[in-house]
Amino acid sequence: MQCPHCHKKSSKVIDSRPTENGRVIRRRRECESCGYRYTTFEKIEETPLLVIKSNGNREEFNREKILRGIIRSAEKRPVPMSEMTNIVDHVENKIRSTGDNEVSSQIIGSYVMNELADIDEISYIRFASVYRQFKDMTVFYNELKGVMEKDKKKRDK
Repeated sequence: MQCPHCHKKSSKVIDSRPTENGRVIRRRRECESCGYRYTTFEKIEETPLLVIKSNGNREEFNREKILRGIIRSAEKRPVPMSEMTNIVDHVENKIRSTGDNEVSSQIIGSYVMNELADIDEISYIRFASVYRQFKDMTVFYNELKGVMEKDKKKRDK
């Protein structure tokens, strides 16, 4: 690693710690020539992942876009931010584990809805109403009825 101060290539690692849920390693380094200390970050280089939208367009996978949708659906609900970021982590891990470089937005949406359904039913319904673009009250009612039946089965166990 080249020192940003004297540009020599000999440095030693003083401290290492994981960040971003273990996805990145932060290292404090010290130049062996001049003693300058600096920070570097090491992360796995992942292949680009493309999302195929419902209209056929492709765009780069964006974790922040999914997180914003979850935050909107969980607004004023008792869902901690850590749970929301965990959902995004789980969804991204599921997508990357398939090994495909392209994934449809419908698959991403269903992964998010599966995760939300287990955490908060209201957030799930809110997300589903936008994701599935409910056309009328009947579709909304049927989705709500499904959530209520699932909840009843949980309580009866």
